[in-house]
Amino acid sequence: MSALLRPYGDATGDGRVQLSFTLPIASSERARQAALELARKMGFAEPQVVHMKEMGPDFSFFIVYGATAHSVDPAGLTVAEPDFPLLPSPEINRIIRDSLKRQLVVVGACTGTDAHTLGLDAILSMKGFAGDKGLEYWQEMRIVNMGAQVSPGEIVAAVDEHAADAVLVSQVVTQRDAHIFHLQEVHAALTEAGLRDRLILVGGGPRFSPDQAPALGFDRIFGRGTKPSEVASYLAWKVGRRAGLSEADLTRAATLA
Repeated sequence: MSALLRPYGDATGDGRVQLSFTLPIASSERARQAALELARKMGFAEPQVVHMKEMGPDFSFFIVYGATAHSVDPAGLTVAEPDFPLLPSPEINRIIRDSLKRQLVVVGACTGTDAHTLGLDAILSMKGFAGDKGLEYWQEMRIVNMGAQVSPGEIVAAVDEHAADAVLVSQVVTQRDAHIFHLQEVHAALTEAGLRDRLILVGGGPRFSPDQAPALGFDRIFGRGTKPSEVASYLAWKVGRRAGLSEADLTRAATLA
């Protein structure tokens, strides 16, 4: 059996895919033909517009069905592995306690115009999500959940007030790269206040990828599907490394039940 994979639609390997997009044109037969021509130029064979819906007077939304000739070999892909170990809950608490001799203080917020706290709450609150407990679950962490539409200045003030060790910034709204801009604002505000270097600065949201962290000035960026236990493990790992624990010690801790 070939290692190459092609999309599956009606039959194995037929290359059939479904694509959705919006064009700035009123819904009409000309609009439908424009969508088909765009699909052909994108390399899709036998495209069909299976859905067209007016989105106001000058825009139309399309779902196009077609086939691609391309395939992919998963074995030939380079997939980034986590650069920190996933730690059992007792080890997360132990590493923080031994490293800091106190609770780890975490300030979390959605900043800018973003009013969506679902992701933030999933990571911070005790209930977590998908059976994975949030950061409030760990007794060696103290969580300050600031909620939504928090300004960078308010985050700076909270870091000062609570002597925070870590800041978590969640961003769901991504129109015109607002999520990038808002994280840059937080980084700039913390840097200007002289707080950045002593903090563990973490960002996250559905449109982020870990490789964006260096460009944004963050220690770590988490993307879609991240579980609270992953964030907790990262924070404990980072605290342990800053306290002088070796990579071998932390990796060994990950194997303990």
